[in-house]
Amino acid sequence: MTEATASAPPTPPSTLLLLVRHGQTPTTGMVLPGRAAGLHLSDRGRVQAERVAERLAGLPVDAIYSSPLERARETAAPAAACTGRNVILHAGLIECDFGEWTGATLAEIARLPEWQSVQHTPSEFSFPGGESFQQMQARMVGALEELRTAHAGGVVVCFSHADPIKAAVSHALGTHLDLFQRIVVSPGSVSVISYAEGQSPAVLTVNSTLEPLSGLRAP
Repeated sequence: MTEATASAPPTPPSTLLLLVRHGQTPTTGMVLPGRAAGLHLSDRGRVQAERVAERLAGLPVDAIYSSPLERARETAAPAAACTGRNVILHAGLIECDFGEWTGATLAEIARLPEWQSVQHTPSEFSFPGGESFQQMQARMVGALEELRTAHAGGVVVCFSHADPIKAAVSHALGTHLDLFQRIVVSPGSVSVISYAEGQSPAVLTVNSTLEPLSGLRAP
């Protein structure tokens, strides 16, 4: 071993952001609830929330953040109890603002001509009276940048919603926003992005629902 090698500073640990979609609700897959208040987890969603908490065992979690909406906070609660971390609400993790489409059924909006733009050219679409997909992505990416800077070298668990997580993963992959609908993020799933100083983000896993998460960080 040379003197230069012996004196080389250790490589700082990467920052891990775990993006957790909230658990299932009574309207999942049927309605666009958006930011409407009062939507809670179903029985299955509560089981999914407990499963997320179990999977975090052995992972040194530095902080837990959640979208302010009830379904996200309820999904975060078991993880907070298991890790001993308080849930911090962060508006940047909130669901997309669907504007006038809030509360509409997917069957209804799938018949609208605008639905093709939502599916195939989302970068050009804005929800009437709400956010555009570009605004949603910029908001979510900005929130994650803030959190990874605030907890550099740590592990942060973020409870959010399908579209914001898909948009963040798409950005980390360097994929055009028009392709983000190809990413699947199921209720209760975990997607992980790693940030290392001077490097592009690395997407470690997407839509993970089964294995323990402790292996993400070496002991």
